[in-house]
Amino acid sequence: MRRTLALLVGVYASVPVLLYLSPWLLAHAVFAHLLRVPFFVDLSRPQDVLNHTCSFHLNTEEDVWVGVWHTLPASQWEAASGRGADWFQEALGDGRPVIIYLHGNVGTRALKHRVDLVKVLSAAGFHVLSLDYRGFGDSSGDPSEAGLTSDALYLQQWARARSGGGPVILWGHSLGSGVATNAAVRLQDAGSAVDALVLEAPYTRIRDVAANLLITKIYTFLPGLKNFLFDLLKKNQIEFANDENLKTLTCPLLLLHAEDDAVVPHHMGLQLQQISVEARRGLGEHAPVTMVSYRAELGFSHSSIHLDPSLPATVQKFVQNLRGTTT
Repeated sequence: MRRTLALLVGVYASVPVLLYLSPWLLAHAVFAHLLRVPFFVDLSRPQDVLNHTCSFHLNTEEDVWVGVWHTLPASQWEAASGRGADWFQEALGDGRPVIIYLHGNVGTRALKHRVDLVKVLSAAGFHVLSLDYRGFGDSSGDPSEAGLTSDALYLQQWARARSGGGPVILWGHSLGSGVATNAAVRLQDAGSAVDALVLEAPYTRIRDVAANLLITKIYTFLPGLKNFLFDLLKKNQIEFANDENLKTLTCPLLLLHAEDDAVVPHHMGLQLQQISVEARRGLGEHAPVTMVSYRAELGFSHSSIHLDPSLPATVQKFVQNLRGTTT
């Protein structure tokens, strides 16, 4: 009994020490990119899980190639039969809205809830570009906040140049919400604001999510542990500060959050809505901020908002309110 207790205490005490000595472990925990689930899906064959889809790679930086799936809107499903990558790229220029889907941590663009959301958006009339950031899926390189943001920016600019004048929308889920707002700030600062943002299950900043995890709460009674964790995240340059980003962003914004989200608490989405509304009021900006909360009894939790039958209409209405856009 004493040996068992001593072992447990040793393991318990070793975690903060390991993080201190090897801070890169924290980065691996945040991105969880090595968990490349689902394991037996060939990402070069999207047709195994998703119809009307083409797989390709983009060279976002020197020695960095990222995998992308392009899923067509319903209006082009029939015409896509037997077509190759060049045809898919030309089809992107039909003027229909383009959604760049920036997923959360763990797994690849083939994870079931991601595929299911893309199916919903495709059927609703949107082109969808699903990105596996560097280090994820079949993409090369190692993940970092700066790297993920650069990948999203490159894909946005690539899509913008081929979109035929249609809107290009950044959709970030969970971890991807931070990637989306980072990219949007960079674009706005460069004088080329993103057409719109959709944030699904967004957090205030990544450290707040980390502090909410059960494993972190186990250590919360240790003096200074929370500040130690926050300092490690900052040392690794992992912040994903949605709260700060939304203080300056002025593009149309749609927030989607389930009240029973056990990973990113619903109150974080409400806080981001308040921050954005107040910031725009202070800046004299009038672009809409729309918040959709899903009742806990629906059971959508962190990754199942795609099950909402009214989601297509919600997104279509949001996009139709963008200047000169129809779906």
